[in-house]
Amino acid sequence: MKSTSYYPVIMTDDVAGTAAFYCDHFRFAPLFTSDWYIHLQSEEDPHVTLAILDGNHETIPAASRGRVSGLILNFEVDDADAVHETCRKAGLPILKDLCDEAFGQRHFIAADPNGVLIDVIKPIPPSAEFAAMYDASALPA
Repeated sequence: MKSTSYYPVIMTDDVAGTAAFYCDHFRFAPLFTSDWYIHLQSEEDPHVTLAILDGNHETIPAASRGRVSGLILNFEVDDADAVHETCRKAGLPILKDLCDEAFGQRHFIAADPNGVLIDVIKPIPPSAEFAAMYDASALPA
């Protein structure tokens, strides 16, 4: 299979509110808007997209309808400290405060209105122990 695009779709009972959350706090803009589906694109990178879907829409198989659960969205950024400060000032729930991880991340975790975890990450050099686990092409610098 050759994929031409890939993006997560968040199922929710508040399509407009969830889309507004990502537009207001993470610089997304709508490309398509209906009452049951909104497709968002990053204002900074057109390859970064996200969709919001009414979890009870008829296109979803009946057994799978509902809200999202068990999802983490990872956003790699140039300055996790600045995004953390912006999110903190906006009153977003910060579930894991900004910290450096030995496996090669400076990050924090917030949550959207549906409980979806948002992990904002700045890759950093890992400890020697973790560096040995990386393929050389993927080692954070």
